[in-house]
Amino acid sequence: METMVVYGDCRSRTTTFWGLLLVGIGTLILPGFLFTAFMSKLLPPSNYPLIAAIRNDRYYCYLVPLTLPILVIAVYFHWLSMKLFKHA
Repeated sequence: METMVVYGDCRSRTTTFWGLLLVGIGTLILPGFLFTAFMSKLLPPSNYPLIAAIRNDRYYCYLVPLTLPILVIAVYFHWLSMKLFKHA
């Protein structure tokens, strides 16, 4: 009878790759959001339509900070449901 030897776990490498990819994407998106939500309001008026629209927008600069308390509540309920499922 032959035995198969597996060197390394493919699932572990795939998970690490996707985790690093998502962290990298988040790292790239964060400065863009910070510029759009906060720094663009400090710029002088512009003739470019896209920059003028970003500068005059008031939706996203309020949306994301107001979403943070809901995120905290969602994380708490996720943790609570995991605990209840684990001890059921």
